[in-house]
Order: sequence, then structure tokens, then C-alpha cells
Amino acid sequence: MMQFIRHYLLAVQFFTRIPITGRLAEWVGYSPGMLRASAAHFPGIGVVVGGAAAAMFALLQLLLPDTTFTPLVAAAFSTAATVWLTGGFHEDGLADVADGLGGSYDRERALEIMKDSRVGAFGAMALVLALLCKVALLALLGSVEAVPEAGEASAFSGGYVCAALWLGHIVSRGLPLVMIWRLPHVGDTATSKSKPLADQISPGGLVIAFSWCFAALALASLMFDAINLVVGCGCAVLALMGLLRFFRRRLQGFTGDCLGCTQQVCEIAFYLGLAVSL
Repeated sequence: MMQFIRHYLLAVQFFTRIPITGRLAEWVGYSPGMLRASAAHFPGIGVVVGGAAAAMFALLQLLLPDTTFTPLVAAAFSTAATVWLTGGFHEDGLADVADGLGGSYDRERALEIMKDSRVGAFGAMALVLALLCKVALLALLGSVEAVPEAGEASAFSGGYVCAALWLGHIVSRGLPLVMIWRLPHVGDTATSKSKPLADQISPGGLVIAFSWCFAALALASLMFDAINLVVGCGCAVLALMGLLRFFRRRLQGFTGDCLGCTQQVCEIAFYLGLAVSL
């Protein structure tokens, strides 16, 4: 149990801005092997990040006047909260992948472009479009639930979209681990920040990761119908399968940026599936 907590806190330290310092950091410790084991808790990071996003959305829904645009404002600020909490870690991966694969058809040149910290035209377009899609879908989910039934008074209606936010961040962080399991890590392994994390994941690690996801889905079933969860998760899995095929064909593997890109795309696909299931 103590090892479980240490690996989880190391994942929190690696994937968020939440400070793990001083004696707590000394107790947690660090080694490449521990960082590799902490990947199993990637969906557990979604519990924290998704919870923060849901809290921000709910707070603004309560504080702002009840208008058509309230869910849009709440969605924008909740998304901004997740970007701040994670340091834009996954958004940066999405931009780098778009720059690399959009900027060159040559594998080696694409990998070289992906290592460049500067954001190019393809990365900027991908990032803007991804954020727009995310905010728009969350606003849509909030707006649909905000419509009161006939004869009922309008009340706080953020429960559905807050649950979607929380669950979306968890599911979208579990699926990239399949990529670690199925594809080899490529790129400059000597300088890659993701290499200790992403070179492999054990079957036991996958069991832990998907235990986080299944527990979250069980809780979410109190809010969603089964068809909502099936369609939402199904869209996220289809997005993962498409990216697996794409990265295998273009790169013959994946990099840490590919994992961040996968998280973003799967999160958006999950929200899209929920919206379609309505």
C-alpha cells in the first residue's frame, strides 16, 4: 500500500504543478524504475485534474447569471484551470506532434521537428482547434442539461457536465497506456524526458491503470445511462485506434509527445461521444 501511494505521488509530481517537496518528496523518492511504475497511475491524475475542472465549472455555474452563455464561460475557465494545473503538458505534446507530422513526411525530419520547443503553424492550428472543440463540447453538454423539464423551475444543472469532465480526464489518461504497451518508443532516447516513463508498461501496470478507469466508470453510472458511457468510451477508443495506426505508419512507434496528443484527442472524442449519445 505504501508503495502504491509513493508511485501515485510521483505521478502527481511528474504530471501536475502540485508541489511534492521537502520531506514528502524525500519519502516518495525517485528512480527510473519508480517513474516507470508511476505510469500505472496516469488515470489517477485525471481524478485530480478532472476534479479541479469540475469544481471550477460548478463554481462559475453557481456564481454567474443564468444565461445561454454561462456554460460557455464556465467551460472556458474550467479548461484554463486544467491547462494551468498540468502546465499544458499534454497540449504541448499535441502541438509538437502536429508540427512534426504536418511539417514533414520524412520520419527522421518529423522527429527532429517534434523535439523543437518552438510552436509552428501546424501546432498552433491544432492547439487552437483542439481547445475550441473541447470548450464547445463542454458548453454543449452544459447547455443541454440546463434546459428544464416542462413545468419545472430552473435550478443548478452542472452535475452532468461536471461528471463528464471528471470522467473524461480519467478515461483519456488510461488509453495512452495502451500505446506504450503496443508500440516501441522512438526518438532520441538519451535526451527524451519520457523514456524512463514510456519505454514499457507491465500487464500489472495496465491492470492498475484500468482499475482507476473502471472504478470511475462505476461511480459515473450513477449520473449517466449505460448508453452514454458506451458511446463516450467507444468514441475515445476509436480515436486511440486511429492514432495507433497513424503513429505506427508515420513514426514506427511513439514519443512522449504522442502520448500527450493521444490524451487530448481521446478526451475530446469522449465528450463528443457523450454529446452524440444524447
